[in-house]
Amino acid sequence: MSFASVGEFFAMGHHGAYVWPAYGLFALVLAWNIASPWRARRRYLQQQARNARRERQA
Repeated sequence: MSFASVGEFFAMGHHGAYVWPAYGLFALVLAWNIASPWRARRRYLQQQARNARRERQA
């Protein structure tokens, strides 16, 4: 499929209102799937460091 202009590309043959939100939702879910485990790992490591410091003090 070829487009004559950038406006036609974004309109996607009058389906742009469905296509672009789908891409946006995909990007949002992908970002969540990357960020969530990263944040959980960081919290886990911080908790482990806190526990290790408490054990050394006791």
